[in-house]
Amino acid sequence: MKTDSKISAKKSWAKPFASPATEFPLTKLSVKSGKIPLGFRGSLYRNGPARLERGGVSVGHWFDGDGAILAVHFTDGGASAVYRYVQTGGYLAEEKADKFLYSNYGMTAPGPVWLRWTKTVKNAANTSVLALPDRLLALWEGGPPHRLDLQTLETLGMDDLGSLDSNFVYSAHCKRDPITGNIFNFGIANGATTKLNLYKSDFTGKVVQKSTVTLDGIYALHDYVFAGKYLIFFVPPVQVNFLPLLAGISSYSESFKWKPELGTQILVFDSETLSLVSRGETEAWFQWHFANGFVKEDGEVAVDFVRFADFTTNQRLKEVATGETHTDAEGTLCRVHLNPLTAKVTGIEELLDKPCEFPIVPAAEVGQDSRYIYVAMYRPQVDIVAERYGAIARFDTHNRNLTIADCGENRYPAEPIYVPDISSEKGWIVTVVYDGNSDKSEVWIFDSDGLDRAPICQLELPSVIPLGFHGTWKNAV
Repeated sequence: MKTDSKISAKKSWAKPFASPATEFPLTKLSVKSGKIPLGFRGSLYRNGPARLERGGVSVGHWFDGDGAILAVHFTDGGASAVYRYVQTGGYLAEEKADKFLYSNYGMTAPGPVWLRWTKTVKNAANTSVLALPDRLLALWEGGPPHRLDLQTLETLGMDDLGSLDSNFVYSAHCKRDPITGNIFNFGIANGATTKLNLYKSDFTGKVVQKSTVTLDGIYALHDYVFAGKYLIFFVPPVQVNFLPLLAGISSYSESFKWKPELGTQILVFDSETLSLVSRGETEAWFQWHFANGFVKEDGEVAVDFVRFADFTTNQRLKEVATGETHTDAEGTLCRVHLNPLTAKVTGIEELLDKPCEFPIVPAAEVGQDSRYIYVAMYRPQVDIVAERYGAIARFDTHNRNLTIADCGENRYPAEPIYVPDISSEKGWIVTVVYDGNSDKSEVWIFDSDGLDRAPICQLELPSVIPLGFHGTWKNAV
């Protein structure tokens, strides 16, 4: 009876995590309802953990799962999709052995403790994607990107971005300046000192500029914001207890400690020179994701992000991999106002008092004052501790109106992605929805101005896509 009770407690979102996701080759998609808009042309790419178990052993954290990429191509002939695991060296070795071999964010390597420190951390390639003119990059938190074919998703090996050494770290959250086409990113290099490396690439992905600043300690740093003239980092007070990690006794996730007395550090860089403009400190909080940032008329910067009170969110995300969540840890959409020349915070306001995540703005408005922020959030009146996001929404920063697309009971959308119309000023929101009622995944397209109306098109995917992390849209050439 106890086992049955535990099974019944699991929500529909958990079902795809129970077994490895199934790849499928390039397949023409059937339209379930509506029709694909005429101006909807290009490719949707999404990344996320798709295998959370090997040989009867489960991963230690949702972040540990092997990455798999979904590509959905929209042409005049309709839509087709392909879904493939990123063929990393670690994935191939573990496939052959049918067991875990490496340490990861939430896992220590198997075997005797005294040998764990000799084993590398597996590049899971499971967090996000960057679409370049001639290739797709699968991005992860702690190593180089993997290069994939834009159409077939064939893995072509590691990518050095033109000049970087094999050990460089290129994080999961690139920012593209819509005006210049330049691409910005960062990586944390741990050693005797912790270095924050900044990278600027041209539109082809080739790194053309680098800079480095030293951090005091090893931090959990996932994202940052591009605010036109500036790159801004909020460094939360989460530090690694390095010795147990180095000894192979604890994983990264277990070694991170919340230290609110340190406060949140703020680093402001010049986006043209990558030089440090200012460095400051403010009250403690944690964040995974930024929505956007921009310079206001008075010269101050506004930064929109999802703010958490502390690092309890890490425990909640760890529980996702088990199929049951018990930890209440949610963030809300907030705006910080700061002086970029001093890194001094001049104001903090909560924009939206409802739990949400995965905030985005249209790619053409990144770094500018974008009126609308799109987020994933919960359906009304659900148990937010046990559930995952069942709705997406558009928040109007001008009048504070919220327009919600409730996907329905047991349906779970991925991060919303804005898609511009190639022939007009309008746009759409596209998301991948797991339907727990039918145990199927679908692509849903909404009018960006009508999220409270039914999707204008729904397409059926050949197999289930587990809940994942981040995606991007690439316009048709």
